[in-house]
Amino acid sequence: MGSVSRVHLHADAYLSCITHALSNETEEVMGLCIGEMLEKTSGCEIHVHTVMLLRRMDKRKDRVEISVEQLSNASTRAEELARKSGLPLRIVGWYHSHPHITVWPSHVDVQTQAMYQMMDQTFVGLIFSCFNENKAHLQTFEATCFQSERTSSEWEPPKYQGIEIPMYIERNKSVSEFNLQTLTNLPKI
Repeated sequence: MGSVSRVHLHADAYLSCITHALSNETEEVMGLCIGEMLEKTSGCEIHVHTVMLLRRMDKRKDRVEISVEQLSNASTRAEELARKSGLPLRIVGWYHSHPHITVWPSHVDVQTQAMYQMMDQTFVGLIFSCFNENKAHLQTFEATCFQSERTSSEWEPPKYQGIEIPMYIERNKSVSEFNLQTLTNLPKI
């Protein structure tokens, strides 16, 4: 299995992520990405078909974490969607917001991503930065996709850095049933 060369985020999943990120200006929000991994000669491509919003578990406004129960529910949901669609869907990554700060992953984000990659080397992280202003005092919204790369040798304590993965927004003909349900369930989160 090669390294992740690019990520394709379906437009309706992107809309769900944006809407979720804009739902809270003071605390980070998070969710899981459900999609498929396609092996290509240039490396593997991740296609994110839908996302699953998660309720915050950590009381610190700048931290997000996934409980075992949430991960299990998301895995079950991915299996249901795989049966319905006939596609090999699974959890392929996670996303979270950065309200009022840069889109680049923090050292905590890079460590969290490294932990996920120990279980699945193709797992990706997405960050949505919102509620920022540019020099013209216009609101900006940025998104990035990343993985962690170890920078220390095997015999040293692990040190990681974030590496950006090219991300492309893919058009949909319509909003999928699950992404529509995700958007309508946002007030419950």
